[in-house]
Amino acid sequence: MTRLDAPVQGTAGGLDASAELSAAVECDGPRALLLEAREVPLGGVRGMEVYRALPQRDLPLVGAWCFLDRFGPQETTMRVEPHPHIGLQTVTWPLVGEVRHRDSVGSDVVVRRGALNLMTSGAGISHSEYSLGDGPTALDALQLWVALPDSRRNGAPDFERHEALPTLRLEAAAGADGEATVVMGSLGGVTSPASAFTPIVGAEIRIPAGSRVRVPLRPEWEHAVLGLTGVVDVLDVVDESDGRAAASGDPRPAASVDNRHLLYLGTHRNEVELSSADDATVFLLGGEPFEDEIVMWWNFVGRSHEEVVAAREAWQARGERFGRVIDHGDEWIPAPPLPAVRLTRRRRRV
Repeated sequence: MTRLDAPVQGTAGGLDASAELSAAVECDGPRALLLEAREVPLGGVRGMEVYRALPQRDLPLVGAWCFLDRFGPQETTMRVEPHPHIGLQTVTWPLVGEVRHRDSVGSDVVVRRGALNLMTSGAGISHSEYSLGDGPTALDALQLWVALPDSRRNGAPDFERHEALPTLRLEAAAGADGEATVVMGSLGGVTSPASAFTPIVGAEIRIPAGSRVRVPLRPEWEHAVLGLTGVVDVLDVVDESDGRAAASGDPRPAASVDNRHLLYLGTHRNEVELSSADDATVFLLGGEPFEDEIVMWWNFVGRSHEEVVAAREAWQARGERFGRVIDHGDEWIPAPPLPAVRLTRRRRRV
């Protein structure tokens, strides 16, 4: 799904002031930051409720994850006409409903719950997304972007669909065991079949009612937890090698996470524990800190102002770089005007 609202990169080279860190949570180990997802307009698709958890003003990426929207749950009609991408992968993870995806490499699939739809833009791709039927329908999904490293970002476009994703049993410290579906990358020795070009993890985690489950983490990676359903207490368990681990069996609460918040956990953690009074789900994202700072504007992830300008001009010219989305005629989404100042790289401040 495209960002159809105003570009993330503002006219002063920064993010909208509404993308503030909402709270810093004190804990025995590394600091946890509770980030509030903000509601954003989606021009051209009226009535869609969209909440954006990434990027934030002070936190542009978590690993290579550079963008995270949730649209739903809601009853709506989606009609996103052909639009372009460069320098990223789109990770579509449906929760409720079905959407038809078509793109310029010939893909024509229906996006459904349980299947990963992964589009790698490389130097340029275009696609469209329509909900099924003519009227409003139930929709709820995550749309995430992964910034591509220099070794892949100028390559050929591609699309993958994975309907059989591996799972990892999460040992319970109390109650029943949980389960993680590994959508992207690796978690606890279990690896998704999806193509990943940086060390990364994306996983949906289910916590049974009344349970506390352990989630293994790689201490050299950074991680964050997004609430999906229910309210989840993220309990702080830090890297034992630094001498600041919580007492055995008694981890301290880092924060409670619901469906409007993302908890950034930073690095230097071997694991966290998740607990919930009710059946709940979260999405874990993380990875090795990304290799570079990025310029992100509209649907483009680049490294310089000039690169973004060239991509915009190529899209406006309707040339060959982005191809043509199958079964579409003249429908397309023009690029918005560029800001009056140079686009700058987004710098981490946490």
